[in-house]
Amino acid sequence: MEKLADLQTQSDIRGFAMDTKEYQANLTTDAVRKIAGGIVNWLREIRGVKGQLTIGVGRDSRLSGPKLQEALMEELVSYGIDIYDFGLSTTPALFMSTQFEQYSCDAGVMLTASHLPYYYNGVKVFTPQGGADKEDIAYILTHTERNIADNKGTVTKADLLTTYANDLVEKIRAGSKGNSPQPLADFKVVVDAGNGVGGFFAEQVLQPLGADTTGSQFLTPDGNFPNHIPNPEEKEAMESIQQAVLENEADLGVIFDTDGDRSAIVTKSGDVLNRNNFVAVLSRIILTEHPGTSIVTNSPTSDHLKIFIESFGGKQVRYISGYRSVINKAKELNQEGIDSQLAIETSGHAAFKENYFLDDGAYVIAKILMLLPGLQAEGKTLESLIADLKQPLETQEVRLKLEAEDYRALGEQVIKDIADIDVPGWEIDPENEEGIRFRLTPPYGHGWFLLRLSLHEPLLVLQIENDEAGFIVPVLEKMHQFLEHYPNVNQEELLALTSNG
Repeated sequence: MEKLADLQTQSDIRGFAMDTKEYQANLTTDAVRKIAGGIVNWLREIRGVKGQLTIGVGRDSRLSGPKLQEALMEELVSYGIDIYDFGLSTTPALFMSTQFEQYSCDAGVMLTASHLPYYYNGVKVFTPQGGADKEDIAYILTHTERNIADNKGTVTKADLLTTYANDLVEKIRAGSKGNSPQPLADFKVVVDAGNGVGGFFAEQVLQPLGADTTGSQFLTPDGNFPNHIPNPEEKEAMESIQQAVLENEADLGVIFDTDGDRSAIVTKSGDVLNRNNFVAVLSRIILTEHPGTSIVTNSPTSDHLKIFIESFGGKQVRYISGYRSVINKAKELNQEGIDSQLAIETSGHAAFKENYFLDDGAYVIAKILMLLPGLQAEGKTLESLIADLKQPLETQEVRLKLEAEDYRALGEQVIKDIADIDVPGWEIDPENEEGIRFRLTPPYGHGWFLLRLSLHEPLLVLQIENDEAGFIVPVLEKMHQFLEHYPNVNQEELLALTSNG
């Protein structure tokens, strides 16, 4: 029998919210009611919040969202908590309910499972100080004792997304060059929300700023996700927004994940600015505003990105994966007196110090939109900002399924053992804090590879980059020979690549 604690994935709670042929629901209304109690106990006992509590509750467009939200609010009301029912919301907007004066929530609870398939859902918890960390979630899931109040709380419906959108509009106006209330009047911007909750951005942010949003697609929330998975890392999703930009001759394309905390950009020429390129653009922006700052990234970033950041006077701090991990590392650096203005993952999670270190896909786009009028006036493009970023010639990601009950122990053993491998041209990179990273030199070209455990799935993830052609397959072949000693590591995807190579 699964325990509630099994729903924890780092600093999130995630589970199956619907029965499928493969999975039985474990994030049920009963589980959510218990989680509600854990949240209240955590706020009282760990956070020390006294007096009458106000909690904002929102959800993304998942099919399971309404019933889970209803159960969560009913339980919180029975504790005497006053509730703001925000309905459909983005995760960043939900956090901002703890900052906006008209709400001043003691906590925000968001029901979302980000980019995961429709049958998943999850819970994210915020206070005015930021998102709950790993140890906070552990406490919430193990301290679910009920303390029902004599008097029930209240439920107030509120339109948080409009408040949040208006705030973004004012920030973009303030950050744009010139004094026009419509600084984007000369631009066409296409939005793809993937039927998540990011569709508001077209009508409530871009249009008031003067942008033409003709060609925007999949803006209506639909938890079936009928068009493509709302995920800026998904190939099908990116091809869809690229096509929309080119067909509509747009100046920019914007795509969001399900709950709006991640985004990616497609330029006028149809080029995708994601992963290393996205990190580079935001790094260039923040280094202009804060010369010499340190930028925290996750581990699977290109060696070329480090050189690029340093060329503009910054420093890259390559840290472990997980959006909370990079954010907490940036906060830690600031506490140590080392200025760090940006924490960002190649997945698109990006958090600015100036914006509460909140991973906010819409705010990221806002930072880019602020640049557009000035770039246009100078005859420049977004691509020109990263013209000096060298691109690898070949890249490959391979996902290796770990078919063992204690899959984490298996993955950790593989990573430990490969450190002893003796292959000419493979050298361990000491500037790495997740899994194991090797630098590649002749006879394996010039590049690197990283082998790490997935955060959320029973997988080892192998990522390879090379500046010379023809060396991906030789690395995979050598990796196959090594992994033959581990029969519970499924090499199906790897072998398909070597046979095709």
